Amino acid sequence: MSVEQVPFITLNRFEEGFKEKILNGVTELVDKTQFVGGPQVAKLEETLSQKCGAKHVVGCGNGTDAIQLALRAVGVERNDVVLIPDMTFWATFEAVVNAGGNPVTVDVNKATCHWDITTFKQAVDQFKPKAAILVHLYGWACQDTLAIRAYAKENGVLLIEDGAQSFGTKINNEPILGTALMATTSFYPAKVLGASGDAGAIFTNDESLAKTARFLVNHGRTNHYSHGLVGWNSRIGSYECLFLNHSLEHIDDRLASRMNAVSYYKEYLKDLPIKVVISADQVEENGYCAVAMVDPDLRGGLIETLKAAKVGFGTIYPGAMSLQSGAAKYLHGKIQNGNADYIAKAVLNLPCFSYITEEELAYVVATVKKHFI
Repeated sequence: MSVEQVPFITLNRFEEGFKEKILNGVTELVDKTQFVGGPQVAKLEETLSQKCGAKHVVGCGNGTDAIQLALRAVGVERNDVVLIPDMTFWATFEAVVNAGGNPVTVDVNKATCHWDITTFKQAVDQFKPKAAILVHLYGWACQDTLAIRAYAKENGVLLIEDGAQSFGTKINNEPILGTALMATTSFYPAKVLGASGDAGAIFTNDESLAKTARFLVNHGRTNHYSHGLVGWNSRIGSYECLFLNHSLEHIDDRLASRMNAVSYYKEYLKDLPIKVVISADQVEENGYCAVAMVDPDLRGGLIETLKAAKVGFGTIYPGAMSLQSGAAKYLHGKIQNGNADYIAKAVLNLPCFSYITEEELAYVVATVKKHFI
């Protein structure tokens, strides 16, 4: 069957029998009135712990809450300085503000789209932060991740790792979510491990941090009617856990399918004025995004060609944090070398989702080649 259009992402390509399992599971949840807490939540946290190598996993309402919970758990208080990358999703910035911290945006490396150790050291020395959030953008990990972790620890900087897009990503063959001081992820439906609504999780090997996060996620409860902390309600729902538990049964195949798409673009779009970017050699990415870079002067024309051919695309993300209109009121400082701004103008994300077909990939490649050749 010929392909005439390709979506940027689609969320309804499930394995045979997947929907039936979900619907049967929902019936069981309703029959047993297992709406908040219960065995599905416990199973998810245990499975995530095994998959990611973190001793403690705390499910929560969404990925943004996960960052806020992690900030609170490590002890970020009002007016504490927190470093964040200038290239990330707005949730990283607003989580710092909502936790009472003062965000400082730190530019990323133009080639890797992530922090490098040199600029991170500069930021630590200049701003003396209480904490920092290392964002693993596009389902990659920064090639300087281990060096940044070490420098943060040496200098008393509490390093949280925003892994909203990086479930399944590994560095030196170890899952990044399980080897961080404290890491977070999002299960927003478009993620590689997505729920059918909002959900998130926090990962740590530190028992004290995990205990604090679990208190905070449930109104600061130390027991049912005793509140030792001021938290909020960010409990993960049983239905979302059911969906995620069944999804985890197929996660390896879903990741392999996404990575096949990234590799396909890398192979068949070489030698064109568009560069498909992949992570560093020691990093095993998860195929969350197919990331390409194109000269900003050429991007607009290519986008129009993709639109005409009904090929979906993304520009993740179209603006640096320090340049967002909502940032000015809260921005405590910045290191701005222009790299995040350039990336925002040059990035182009090609269709990438679980079980994208070879015919669809070939159609995307043919459309791009036709534009440039």
